[in-house]
Amino acid sequence: MKTLLTFNFSYHFDTSQFGWGFNTLFALSTQCLGFGLAGSVRKFLVEPAAMIWPGALVNVGFMYALHDHSRADPSTTNGWSMSRYKWFMIMMAAMFVWSWFPDFIIPAFSYFAWVTWAKPDNVIVNQLFGQQTGVSLGFPFTGFTLDWAQINSFYNSPLLAPWHALANTGVGIILFGWIVVPALQYSNVWYGEYLPISQNGIFDNTGASYNISRILTPEHTVDPAKYEAYSPLMLSTAFALTYGMSFASIAALVSHTYLFHGPEIWRRLKSTKGELDDVHMKIMRKYKLVPTWWYLALLAVMIAFAFTSALAFPTGMEWYSLLLSLIIATVFTIPIGMIQAFTNIQLGLNVFTEFIIGYMQPGHPIAMMMFKTFGYIVMTQALYFCQDLKLGHYMHVPQRSLFMAQLVATVWSCLCQLATVEWAMGAIKNVCTAAAQGSFTCGYIKTFYNASVIWGAIGPKHLFSSGAVYQSLQYFWVAGFIAPFLVYGLARVFPRVSLIRKISMPLIFACFGYVPPYTAMNIVSFNSFLRIAKVRLALTSIKAFLGLGRLGLQQIHP
Repeated sequence: MKTLLTFNFSYHFDTSQFGWGFNTLFALSTQCLGFGLAGSVRKFLVEPAAMIWPGALVNVGFMYALHDHSRADPSTTNGWSMSRYKWFMIMMAAMFVWSWFPDFIIPAFSYFAWVTWAKPDNVIVNQLFGQQTGVSLGFPFTGFTLDWAQINSFYNSPLLAPWHALANTGVGIILFGWIVVPALQYSNVWYGEYLPISQNGIFDNTGASYNISRILTPEHTVDPAKYEAYSPLMLSTAFALTYGMSFASIAALVSHTYLFHGPEIWRRLKSTKGELDDVHMKIMRKYKLVPTWWYLALLAVMIAFAFTSALAFPTGMEWYSLLLSLIIATVFTIPIGMIQAFTNIQLGLNVFTEFIIGYMQPGHPIAMMMFKTFGYIVMTQALYFCQDLKLGHYMHVPQRSLFMAQLVATVWSCLCQLATVEWAMGAIKNVCTAAAQGSFTCGYIKTFYNASVIWGAIGPKHLFSSGAVYQSLQYFWVAGFIAPFLVYGLARVFPRVSLIRKISMPLIFACFGYVPPYTAMNIVSFNSFLRIAKVRLALTSIKAFLGLGRLGLQQIHP
């Protein structure tokens, strides 16, 4: 959908040559390819007991709370007698009432950067302590937010992620967001003195918004002479560093998976049917299982849809580019899925896919957006479906019933989304613009469009190759690949220090995955729940030690 909207509202392409045929093939292929891919990797991401998928576990608890109205036993719940259902209804009502305050009644609750009040016109103060376009230095002591939407916007709910996932992202944002970004900005690296410190816009050499129409030909490709005569593309410091961090995250993912999960992947490959079943899988085998060829057949049909949408319409995408994008989605589904299954945090392939297609087909923004969709979005959809399969695994839903439910819902949702987009483009006045009725400004489309300009129209050659402004960011590939080896070495030297094995370099580097448009405030408020949990654990331990609580020490878990 983002690709289609970018066609219409950013590049202003004539989409009459695409129509419903292209839209339907493109939407169905991207969604159902992920479904088929998820079913094909069940052996690695769904069936193992170690793949816990915190998001699925929470949904299990939620459904249990909706169906179990019995009162709790105070002897096993630290004195609580309220039922789960009643507690849920109370909290839901409280959240409904509270959400009106930051959203409508007191918007200041969303961004409460009180330090900037002292010097509202001081650029440096706002860059360091601002919460919308600054780095939120010292948060939550220099500002705070009472808006759950701000906390929940980064990597979903912090209540789902284990403490070590929060710790890794917290270390990353403190190191890179509060130390590295200001150091680069005020050292005038990448001309930071003339640009915002954190903004997802793209600029020319005068600081104005980059006018892409000045360098495009009528065929929507870049004219090298016009590009040289106009301006190199400039990015804010945090935005530029985000790309370097993405390079490091993908490189670290490869070495991290090999070092820490390679033996488990190999063991699963060699295992026979039922050999490594956990208690849930043993129960599931009492039903008729979905054979893998069902998913492979769906994959084959959707691959045909994908090639038709890419080659039968004037997209400019070559067949080998589409093939490579599908290979990337397939190869990275398992390693990224393992990270998400442990931490509830998903690493993105967006920058990696943009980087690859930018060198393969430079100057073709439509091909870039489609390559990114088939390489990144397909993998993302596959992992969402894996989480749904794990939920069915926990709840012991028959696999064939789950297969049909997911397939029908996926196809129907594609058609509904297409119809909704078509309606919105005609019914909502000034949709996807700053003057949009009802604030339908399509903010995320701006980031998607800027990425298409950076990687598709201009291409990485003009940004990251030798002599370019941001060529130094290429060293992040090397740094990211080496970092997990250092952690692995420490874990081998100090095998009794279990904390070392909780260090995840892909997560540390991925802390900047959504900055901008999100800011350090979103990430730090997300990680604040780790500090709250630590305080609660300390207080509980003290009470138990003094005999003041109902829990014994043996019931307190780190």
